[in-house]
Amino acid sequence: MILRPYERTIFKRYMLPQRGEGFIFVAAAFSFTAVTLGVAALVIVMSVMNGVRSDLFDKIVGLNGHAVVQGFGGRLDDWQDVLKQAKATPGVVSATPLIEQPLLGSFSGRVEGILVRGMTVPDIRKNETLNGKVLQGSLNTLTPGSGNVAIGSELARNLGATVGSNLTIINPQGRSTPFGTVPREISYRISAIFEIGVYDFDKAYVVMPMQDAQLLLLTGDQVGMIEIKTTDPDKVGEILRPLGEKVAAQAVVSDWRSMNASLFEALSVERVAMFVILSLIILVASFNIISSLIMLVRAKTRDMAILRTMGAPRDSVMRIFMAIGLSIGIAGTVVGMISGFSLLYFRAGVLRAVEFLTGQPLWDPSIRFLTELPSKPDPVEITVIALMAIVFSFLATLYPAFKAANTDPVQVLRYE
Repeated sequence: MILRPYERTIFKRYMLPQRGEGFIFVAAAFSFTAVTLGVAALVIVMSVMNGVRSDLFDKIVGLNGHAVVQGFGGRLDDWQDVLKQAKATPGVVSATPLIEQPLLGSFSGRVEGILVRGMTVPDIRKNETLNGKVLQGSLNTLTPGSGNVAIGSELARNLGATVGSNLTIINPQGRSTPFGTVPREISYRISAIFEIGVYDFDKAYVVMPMQDAQLLLLTGDQVGMIEIKTTDPDKVGEILRPLGEKVAAQAVVSDWRSMNASLFEALSVERVAMFVILSLIILVASFNIISSLIMLVRAKTRDMAILRTMGAPRDSVMRIFMAIGLSIGIAGTVVGMISGFSLLYFRAGVLRAVEFLTGQPLWDPSIRFLTELPSKPDPVEITVIALMAIVFSFLATLYPAFKAANTDPVQVLRYE
């Protein structure tokens, strides 16, 4: 907003508290603080929500792919043909055969539920989600027949196991005897411990070569599913529709949306709800701006009357008070942005400090899925938040500025 020289002079004078106007200044300070807190809260919450969704998507999809072709009954016959058809489908980047089976793992008398994941050795080597998160040992030791496995960090912690420990995996579907079925128990050496960052994965996954998983589960040459990654995860249904029609007689194609529908839908609903609720803080701040400007207008009624008698037009008076309200909103928005990004940058330290002061864990991985508090600011959302704060501040200035511009000099100065 462009002000004339005399308007800038009056604007600067009114921005600073005069004698007897301390209460007006306090009200304006509250308005500034409310805008700052509202903008900072929106920036922090929306960035964390985006980070949670992005991290969950990257880690879940990075380990499970954009879709899976799963055979009926958990077994996929003629999987080599299905694998060729999947790789030949336009838009498919990679297709990987997998075996996943929930079993039991035992170490030193402790028993935990595990999820055995059998993968081919080349797929284990090139899986970025696994290779980038190895805490101890090496995935290069996982070769067919070696008896080596890699386990999640939470599972290792629960069992008390380390690299070099022997993990006994129990398969209830063992061999049949005259006395019934005897569970199949095979001991494996833990040669690597990884941390994906998703609690449910880290507390259950046991990764081993495909041949060892087939031997453990007595499946022969069968696999459980084929993991597929596409060029565009948002169009995975459209890309894999032809493949689904080809394998409809022996398998079903499920994409990441259907496999994690409830989780991502809950995150989307929570994200919208938090945005609406926290936007109310900025709306309340705009009402504070209205109240402080109304008090300023009432305190400066005589000044406005004199200014009008000297020939100042109504739009000039309006611009002065609109500039005052906008300056509060813009300053609060800028400081709120700086505060929000600062807290996001030091979020780990802030989280630990709050946990220390309250004595309560605020980020429990078993509840929050992720082991760390993520953050991913979205430039579009940040722009929307800033514009929303400024627009609310602008709208809050209209009524007080209109009242100031319509001051009747005759009525005000009648008895002067």
